[in-house]
Amino acid sequence: MKRVAIALFVLFQLATFMVPGPAAAQPVPVTDLIEERAVGELGATLPAKAKLEIRMAEGLIQEGNFVQEFWIDPDSGQFIANIVTDSGVPQRVWGLAMVTLTIPVPNRRIVPDEIVRAQDVSLVEMPMQRVGSYAINEYEQLVGQQVRRMLVTGRPVPRNSVMPPRIISRGEKVKIRLSHGGLQLTAKGRALDDAHKGQELRVVNLSSNKALSTIAMAAGVVEVVQ
Repeated sequence: MKRVAIALFVLFQLATFMVPGPAAAQPVPVTDLIEERAVGELGATLPAKAKLEIRMAEGLIQEGNFVQEFWIDPDSGQFIANIVTDSGVPQRVWGLAMVTLTIPVPNRRIVPDEIVRAQDVSLVEMPMQRVGSYAINEYEQLVGQQVRRMLVTGRPVPRNSVMPPRIISRGEKVKIRLSHGGLQLTAKGRALDDAHKGQELRVVNLSSNKALSTIAMAAGVVEVVQ
């Protein structure tokens, strides 16, 4: 029995010795560590399609194990961090976490009343601070729109600089439709306002000379608001 006990003790000691301990953390690029922390700090303020580019100051460490301390200015993107390396000694790093967006911009000057065509628009990557919160950032929101204020080549387009295409112009003759149940009546009128599709406008009935509130339905066609 004594020999069996000794043998079991030796086997236990060998098994314990052979069990691997926890693996040491492998160094990764510092830019990856900073990006992960920056996204965690700025996540709620980042647009869905935003990209984050980490620019480090020159002469700093390139790899580390984890971030010990991290500070970032949400407005400028400037950051400072302490990175722990294999030596266990924190190393100070700093730089800029630049948020960029790919947005549609005019590739030529577009004057008021023109319709923005697909060939008039290019997609460019731009810092989010330059884009601003009131600029159009979706291609589909710009192409097909009518220009209200001149659009400058290569610059973000403010949302209030374009509008849906005008289908009725003030002073033009229109067909007035009035639907009631299964009955539809029409009359001739004149628009008193400009309007895009779905917009409300006033027209005057040329037969009765009465002003009516209508909705622009199609080019030269309005429907009476009921």
